[in-house]
Amino acid sequence: MDTAFRRGAREGWRDFLPMSLGLVPWAVVTGIAMRSIGMSPVEAMGMNLLVYAGTAQLGTLPLIATGAPLWLIFLTAMVLNLRFVIFSAALAPAFHGHVWSRRARASYLLVDGVFAVGSEKMLASDDPEWRWGYFIAPSAWAWCLWQTFVLMGALGADIIPRDWSLEFMVTIALMLMMIPMARSRPMLVAALAGGLGAVLLRGLPLRLGLFAGIAIGIASGFVAEHVQQRRAGT
Repeated sequence: MDTAFRRGAREGWRDFLPMSLGLVPWAVVTGIAMRSIGMSPVEAMGMNLLVYAGTAQLGTLPLIATGAPLWLIFLTAMVLNLRFVIFSAALAPAFHGHVWSRRARASYLLVDGVFAVGSEKMLASDDPEWRWGYFIAPSAWAWCLWQTFVLMGALGADIIPRDWSLEFMVTIALMLMMIPMARSRPMLVAALAGGLGAVLLRGLPLRLGLFAGIAIGIASGFVAEHVQQRRAGT
C-alpha cells in the first residue's frame, strides 16, 4: 500500500476523531426514531444502509409515519441533502483523475464532518494518493460508527424510557459539526440566512418552510461567495 496513502489516512483519521464523537448520540437517536414509527430493526438498518444521511432520515420519518405521498418523502430527502451537491462541487478538484469506482465510493461515504475538517487540506495537497487516504480513512470510520450506533439505538429502543427526550442530542451534534464549516464568510452567511428563513417560514404547509429556508441559505451562500471573490480580485 502506498506510503502517501497511509500517511494521509493517519492524518485524516486523527483530524476527524474529535468530531466523530458527535456522531454517537445522533446515531443512537436516529435508530430509536426509526423504531418509534413502527419500523423493525431490519427495516431500520435497511433504510440506514440505503440512505446513510442522518438529517434526511430524521426529516422524512414524520412523513413516513403519517403516510405522506412517496413523492413528498423523496423530495424532502433530496432537499435536505442538497448541501452535498455543494460539498461535492467543492471537493471535485481533489478527486480529479481518480477512477469512477473510487469517486462513487467517495460520494456514498461523504459526510458533513469529514468535509468540514478535511476539505481545505485535501484541496491544498498535490498528492492524489495522500488525498484519497486522508478522505477515505475518516469516512470509513464515520460509516462504521454510524451503522454500529444506529443498530444499538434500534435494538435498544424498547428498553430506553420514552420520557428521556434524547432529541436534543441531535441538535447538539449538528451544532458541533456546523461550527467548523462556518469559519468562512459564505458558509456563515448561508447558515444564518437559511436558519432565519426556515424559522420565519415555518408556518407554510407540507414543511415547505424548511425547503424555502434551505433554498435561501444556498442562494445566500453563493451570493456571498461571489461577492467575496469579486472583492479579492480587485
